[in-house]
Parts: sequence; structure tokens; C-alpha cells
Amino acid sequence: MRENNLQGKRRRKKHRRSENSILAGSIILCIITLASVTVCLVTVFQNRAAQLQKVEVMRELETARQEIEQSYSQDEVDQMIQETVNQTKEQTSQEVSSEFLGKMREMMEAGEGATDMLRYFFTEEIVVADAGRYYFFPIQENLKKHTYDPQGFQLDGDQILHYYENGERVSHKGIDVSKYQDSINWKKVADDEVEYAFIRLGIRGYTEGEILVDDTFQENIEGALDNDIDVGVYFFTQATSEAEAEEEAAFVIDSIERYDVTYPVVLDIEAVTNTNARASDLTKEERTKYCITFCEKIKEAGYTPMIYGNLKTFMLMLDLEQLEEYDKWLAYYDEEMYFPYAFKIWQYTNRGNVSGIAGDVDLNISFEDLRN
Repeated sequence: MRENNLQGKRRRKKHRRSENSILAGSIILCIITLASVTVCLVTVFQNRAAQLQKVEVMRELETARQEIEQSYSQDEVDQMIQETVNQTKEQTSQEVSSEFLGKMREMMEAGEGATDMLRYFFTEEIVVADAGRYYFFPIQENLKKHTYDPQGFQLDGDQILHYYENGERVSHKGIDVSKYQDSINWKKVADDEVEYAFIRLGIRGYTEGEILVDDTFQENIEGALDNDIDVGVYFFTQATSEAEAEEEAAFVIDSIERYDVTYPVVLDIEAVTNTNARASDLTKEERTKYCITFCEKIKEAGYTPMIYGNLKTFMLMLDLEQLEEYDKWLAYYDEEMYFPYAFKIWQYTNRGNVSGIAGDVDLNISFEDLRN
């Protein structure tokens, strides 16, 4: 990430709310016009345009989507786009089309893809791309939102992200590590102003379901603590029942009781691409239930539970309404935050550089002191 990219993103976002409904409607015609240079642009429409007046086209198309999340294949999207274009082609003025073409060209020249464009125009929904499909989630007003000001984020010369309020830095620098970082010189890490580290404790295997300790867990947690770095731990779950969720929590609690763990105990929930992954067929309701089971056991043991995931985790795999009371740790590798809901830690890159660690490491920014 670079600071000028951040500023460029913010300037484009300032124009977003001034786009009128006619401009949004014209995206359909322009997407078709620019199809040769755009891999895919997805817009969801229903076949009611014949009854609409020119100015009302996009407004009606917007409300035609169901109020719940939907997904569409590329073939379905292409068909709906073509039907809408055929019905609205003659109604769309050349002036508006030119304006839209200019906006689309600007975004593509900036290197933005289909997902970025959809997010630009559908500001009242969260757009998630996964496995060749696009999912639209209306932003839920009943869920807590984060209040971080985009203008408060700044990258320093080492590409470390900081957050400022009233000119004062209020953020905290952290990392998360596992066996993939090999041997770590924790004194050098501390000298590089890392305040906290999340240590991978272990995983449950995604095929056989065996619980395994990370090979470097003991070395890492002791090395961090010996150098006055606050530590939390995380565990990668593949629980397929409440009993397994309880087993995972018990394993974590037993493994950390001898250490001074002051940062949250985190349940790592991520999709596994292997078709044989044991937890892949869980429903959102089941996965949420097992997550709650784990978090409650951690809380009962006196630790602060936290849930780690990315956009897919929180939008497709879990029911956020049932998880409001638990802190979130979000992995999102882009210049500007897109997720609207409350979270406590942002993992903003997996290609960070920190003294004492050979190769890439995940970098995190938190917005308050999370010590328990």
C-alpha cells in the first residue's frame, strides 16, 4: 500500500454520494459497451423495465432485489444484464451514457476490477466475490458499526499503518506468527516496536480432525513474553459439533494456563478450499453455534474471546447478529477498509516486514489497548 493510493481512493469515494439514480442505471449499458476490457461486472435486475419511465429505471431495478443476500452465476448475470439493456437502451440518453463511460474508464485505468466497481455503485450493500459468484448483503442497521475515520489512517516510510485521532496516534502495532515464520529473534521484534503478538497455538486437521499443536508455539510464546511483548493466541477450527468446539476450547485453555496471556484468545474461522474438508458442509447456523460454544468456554476461563476471519467468514459463513458480543479481528488486504461493522483489529497485510523475522509476516493494527 502507498499513501497516494489511499488518498486517491478517498477522493473517488467523495464523489460516490453525488451519483444520481440515472447514473447508477447507466452502469448496465456501459458494462456491456466495455465488456471487451472488463472481465465481469455484475448487476442484479428483474424484468420490469418496460413499465418504467426513463428517470425511474435504476430506482426500480435497485428495489427489485430481495432484501436478503443473493448470489448469481456469471451466465445468469449476463442474461439479466442483456434483458435490461435491451429494454432501457433507447431510454438512456447519450449524455448520461458518455458520463458513465467516463467514470468506468477512469476506474479501469486506475486498475480497479469488477468487484471494486460493483462496490462503488452499490453503496448500500456489501459485495462479496467468491468462487466465481457475487453475493450482495444489505447493510444491517441493527448491527454495531465501526467509527474509524478513513482520514485517520497513515502509512509510514516502512509501510506500517497507524491511526490518528486529533493528531495523536492511538493505534497499536502487532503481528501474528506460526511455524511458517520459522525461528524468530524476539528481541529484534521488540526493538521494532511490536507491541503485541498473536501466536498460533494449533489447528484441528481439516480431513482427519486431529488436534495438533503448532511446532513453534512454545518457542514463540516464551520468546515474545521474555521480551515484554503482550501475547494472545489463536486456534484454527474445524469443529463439526458442539462437542468438538468444547474440546477445542478445553485444549486451548489447558495449553495456555501456564503463560501470561493478556491479549484475546482467538478462534480462527476460514474456508478451506480442499473439497474433502470436514467442516465445508456446515450451515451458517451450525458454524455460528460452534463458534459461540468455543467463545463462551474461553470467557468462562477468564480470557477475552475473539473471532478471526475475512469478508467471506463474516458474511457467508457466520451469522453476525448472533455474534455481536464478541470482538472481531478482520483480515482485509486493501488500501481502505470496506467492512462497515465493528471490529477491534485489522490485519491489513500478509506481506509485512519486521526485524527479527525472515520473510513475510502478517501485520495488524488495533485501535485500543486490548490487554485483559
